[in-house]
Amino acid sequence: MMERMPLFDEPEEKEKAPPRSMPLAARMRPRSFDEFVGQEHLVAEGRVFRKCIEADQLPSMIFWGPPGTGKTTLAQLIAGMTRSRFSSLSAVSAGVADLRRVIAEAEKQLKLSGRRTILFIDEIHRFNKAQQDAILPFVESGTVTFIGATTENPSFEVIAPLLSRSRVFLLHSLSDDEVRLIVKRAIRDDERGLGDLRVQIGEDAVAHLVTASNGDARVALNALEMATFATVPDEESLRSVDLSAVEQALQHRALLYDKSGDQHYDLISALHKSLRGSDPDAALYWLARMIEAGEDPLYVVRRLVRFASEDIGVADPQALVIAVAAQQAVHFVGMPESNLALAQAVVYLATAPKSNSLYRAYSRVQRDIQEGRNEPVPLHLRNPVTDLMRRTGYGEGYRYAHDFPDHFVKQQNLPASLQGKRYYVPGDEGYEKEIADRLKKWWGEEKG
Repeated sequence: MMERMPLFDEPEEKEKAPPRSMPLAARMRPRSFDEFVGQEHLVAEGRVFRKCIEADQLPSMIFWGPPGTGKTTLAQLIAGMTRSRFSSLSAVSAGVADLRRVIAEAEKQLKLSGRRTILFIDEIHRFNKAQQDAILPFVESGTVTFIGATTENPSFEVIAPLLSRSRVFLLHSLSDDEVRLIVKRAIRDDERGLGDLRVQIGEDAVAHLVTASNGDARVALNALEMATFATVPDEESLRSVDLSAVEQALQHRALLYDKSGDQHYDLISALHKSLRGSDPDAALYWLARMIEAGEDPLYVVRRLVRFASEDIGVADPQALVIAVAAQQAVHFVGMPESNLALAQAVVYLATAPKSNSLYRAYSRVQRDIQEGRNEPVPLHLRNPVTDLMRRTGYGEGYRYAHDFPDHFVKQQNLPASLQGKRYYVPGDEGYEKEIADRLKKWWGEEKG
């Protein structure tokens, strides 16, 4: 007998309608690949993933994707189709003792009947290293086939040995059309959905529901259910769900963002690259995505200060001034009032001339310091503070620039072993063009 699990009893009971006490999103879970919406790269007819499951040839695997994209549903579909036992744990509440209990039962069943156990762990990223280590020997020995689900990048959240023994499958956010299909299906379904409630919903309400769900089918279905029950039936028992009901059910759009997870790094990367690409519209969009989701504005402005030097530098020296002014505004005014100061800085940085000459110059210096000798300061550049220093050659031969025309005189300022070394090479954009001309006038071809 297959171990009983919620929603996945023996085959003859699978087709029973789930109880109405369950949330709509749970009741509408697909019962087969043909009902599954989205993730065509995995579940479409003929795909290797689907063929392996249908053939009951299951590797250990990790489903990685945003919320509401089908990670748990795929695991439950596998439970319904596989000839293996299925044991499910949530990393939110389970511990090593729970793992040991499941694995002990898996070992027992493997000896008695030869049946393997699928160990499904939802939100595997919440297990610490010790808890993940506890799984590893039994995955390696084949005692269990591991399936994990996570919204976080497994490269950072799953230990390397477990990751190397698992296939990672990436799930994508559902498209608006896919969410709309799921919503319409739930409205029509008499058995598991809302069909028996005779729901009528306007296209504007559906459009808002789809957009606000942000590719998360669970959000869309839960909001649809709430809006439906909040709508009083008319004399003909019709429930006309309008835009207002949907808006109240959603309250506000919960932006998908994790200050310490992938979204944190992905969005700041998008902002930085949009700034570098001189696209003020995209830069404003990514800025707002972070700020409106509650990101620390000081984190954002620190990156803007860095960008001002790394990607603009002296092509526009005012860029650093603007970025630091935005930092001061965040400190002085606070949020949300300083959001416009951040927006002003972002637009300025995006539209400023770009140059990474300063970044490349410092990288060259850094490399020489780390890999080369730490040369002593040339004697003529040393300050002769005492008579002894003066007698030993400190400051001897130094030429004071202000004593020469144009306040400039050629002299060697680097250690002898680095003579002629060129670190800073100005670009040809913005203020750097003036710098290049000035250097060429002073140093000729040496720095021109």
